[in-house]
Amino acid sequence: MSSSVLYDAPGPRARVRNRIYTVVGSLAVLGLVAFTLYRMNVKGQLEPEVWNIFNNAGVRTSIRDGVVTTLKVFAVAGVLSLVVGLLLAVARLSEHKTVRWAATGFIELFRAIPLLITIYALWFLFLTYKNGLGVVGDNTAFWALVIGLTVYNGCVQAEVIRAGVNAVPRGQVEAAYALGLRKSQVMTMLLLPQAVRSMLPTMISQLVVTLKDTSLGYIITYSELLFAARTMASNIIVNGENPITAVVIVVGAIYVALCLALAGLATWIERRGRRAKTGIAVAAATEPSVVDGTD
Repeated sequence: MSSSVLYDAPGPRARVRNRIYTVVGSLAVLGLVAFTLYRMNVKGQLEPEVWNIFNNAGVRTSIRDGVVTTLKVFAVAGVLSLVVGLLLAVARLSEHKTVRWAATGFIELFRAIPLLITIYALWFLFLTYKNGLGVVGDNTAFWALVIGLTVYNGCVQAEVIRAGVNAVPRGQVEAAYALGLRKSQVMTMLLLPQAVRSMLPTMISQLVVTLKDTSLGYIITYSELLFAARTMASNIIVNGENPITAVVIVVGAIYVALCLALAGLATWIERRGRRAKTGIAVAAATEPSVVDGTD
């Protein structure tokens, strides 16, 4: 019987009780799903005409464009957040008090402000000074969303990287300084590689949050996936009603699929990291040869 540092291994009665709870919980979930389908059928949401809208070329094009714009924002904001997080983490670990305090204040400030407020404030700023800032049209909403996501998630990534750096054994740092390495060399050659490798699954998990937060672009009328779904649900009428439920289910499934793909990547990297062999290969020991003393 195996045990864990987090909990004791269940005994025979506890295992039976856990099986009962599992069966009861599964039945409750199935009952909730059945009740939801029943209510959807009563409201006419399961009619073929409602779901036939996704065979329309215009609807598929709108969903495709929404996915493309969402992935574009995620790609730019994800890369920039990693760069900003790395810079903020190094600045917060600096020995210079001014740099360290400035980085700490920046991180704590933008982690405390709700992301939606940051995005909306940037959008309003770009709209007000769009001629001087050189952002017009849809680029205004794009950069407001990208910068807002970059700032917030960059602050979170900075804390993740800093935790990874602090987790490196102190003896390794002292040994590096004893070998004559400068602080910049210790940071770039010793601390950051180990920190990034150990915290990579967490960093990718935060990228999943970045992907989901792209849906906040609908509030500033950026044409990402959620905004496209909202527009479709408002403009299409089937049997005298808007097919809001069908559109939400399909778009929600797309978001779930994208997030599961990133989460699966994080799990694969974590497992690969545990299986990775590190260190210097050492030749196998051999039996010492016996030399005749008379030779």
